[in-house]
Amino acid sequence: MFHRLSTDTLNWILIVGVILFVLEMTFFEGGMIIPALFFALLIYVGRKNLKRFWGKLFFWAGLIGIIFSILNMLAIRFFVIATIAIFVIQYSKSKKVAKWVKPYLNTETAQVEQEDLVRKHPFFDHRFFDDQRTDDVAYQWRDVNIHGAFGDRVIDLSNTVLPNDTAVISIRHLVGNIEIHVPYDVEVSIHHSSVIGRAHIFGNYHDRMMNQTLLYQTKNYDTSFPRVKIIIAIFSGDVEVKRI
Repeated sequence: MFHRLSTDTLNWILIVGVILFVLEMTFFEGGMIIPALFFALLIYVGRKNLKRFWGKLFFWAGLIGIIFSILNMLAIRFFVIATIAIFVIQYSKSKKVAKWVKPYLNTETAQVEQEDLVRKHPFFDHRFFDDQRTDDVAYQWRDVNIHGAFGDRVIDLSNTVLPNDTAVISIRHLVGNIEIHVPYDVEVSIHHSSVIGRAHIFGNYHDRMMNQTLLYQTKNYDTSFPRVKIIIAIFSGDVEVKRI
């Protein structure tokens, strides 16, 4: 059901949930957070003493209590209502429109030749407000090292001269889309990690990323200059790296 939604829709649901959580913490004296912490303490003490009767009593009382506390949070109620609404909308659409099974073709990028890339696998896998963009006029290059919460980020390298060395772009972001434009004569290394979102890297598509890390580099990255190293860590959003 959720895989049919756009990343922007999921981002808005996430943002509203976070706002409700903050409102509950601010205006309702912690809301159900304090009881949830108390029940979590009961679970911890009970688990340490499960061999005793009162330990079992503490554990199960804490478990039941924390479940009800979580379900009574405003943010959780919103997520439940949003899930039900999405299910009803998707079901209604499926009844009105017959499902066609056919190959997917992105017409906007169908004519883009896929670049010869070498994909590398990471050593480890994950376990479990304002928009910004570079200037449209020529600017002096400086390594990018930014972090943000909400909004889109656009970095265009076509209006600058990269050093005859390794340029670095490091972005840590919570919710939003990231777009990076790279000239054709620049070698690229990309290390991208995402909890929710999609990635389009030089013609290579990853439609639904869930707790994933991608590592790509162009064929001559280790021996040629100029080159740029891109490191992106994002919770929810789409990432596109393309030639320009």
